[in-house]
Amino acid sequence: MSAPNRQIEKWRGDFGDAYVDRNPADAARIRASTAMWARILGRLAGDPPQSILEIGANVGANLVALRQVTGASLYALEPNAKARAALANSGIVPPEAVLDGVAETIPMENGAVDLAFTCGVLIHVAPERLLAACREIRRVASKYIVCIEYFADQPETRTYRGESELLFKRDFGGFWLDNFPELVPLDTGFNWRR
Repeated sequence: MSAPNRQIEKWRGDFGDAYVDRNPADAARIRASTAMWARILGRLAGDPPQSILEIGANVGANLVALRQVTGASLYALEPNAKARAALANSGIVPPEAVLDGVAETIPMENGAVDLAFTCGVLIHVAPERLLAACREIRRVASKYIVCIEYFADQPETRTYRGESELLFKRDFGGFWLDNFPELVPLDTGFNWRR
């Protein structure tokens, strides 16, 4: 990347390690994620994805849930070494499917997966880098993009764990549609105005 990326530096370091420690793939979280993914994949039952990439996978709670509701090949992209090591050792996905990287530079071929998703990740991408991240996600996803992020009618920045410039809320669905007009929304998880 041409300019320093404060957010990624934080997630790769001690701040990211602390997040890993605070957010284990515990039973309650996996139950909730499994129900969510069953609903999402149920909407795609006519053409289910055969390969899925999570961008910002942490220790893999979403991937554990997905393993319970799909036989698709699973991949994880994660910038934090501690999270990657835990995920690679967990057996949720093969170690070679745990990739070191960030949304702006995904080390996969064009259309490499049927479905790519973020869950609480784009909120941590600085606004000036968001379009580049979404372009990469769009590049690797051949069929579906799932965006599970905090919502705000207007872009806003919030303090996160005492740090500034680490949490950015907005209408991410609107952002996707404004910048990628070829995308067609299949479903939303709430009463979205658009």
